[in-house]
Amino acid sequence: MFEKLRIREHMEVTTSTGQHVGTVDEVKDDQIKLTRTDSSDGAHHFIAFENVDKIEENRVYLKQGTPIPMGVGAN
Repeated sequence: MFEKLRIREHMEVTTSTGQHVGTVDEVKDDQIKLTRTDSSDGAHHFIAFENVDKIEENRVYLKQGTPIPMGVGAN
């Protein structure tokens, strides 16, 4: 899982098509913790690392079909 080490704070997280989902707050265990400022409910949300498809140009792309938590990407 060397890719995990490439995920850094403030990277953008998007769907497989490039739609904004959130911003990385930190990588915690095997999950990406998203910032609260990108959620409509003001809470932190998590994306499982196994849902990451690729990392390119300071952006984390999620696999197609990854479920997006309610309240995320609304801003």
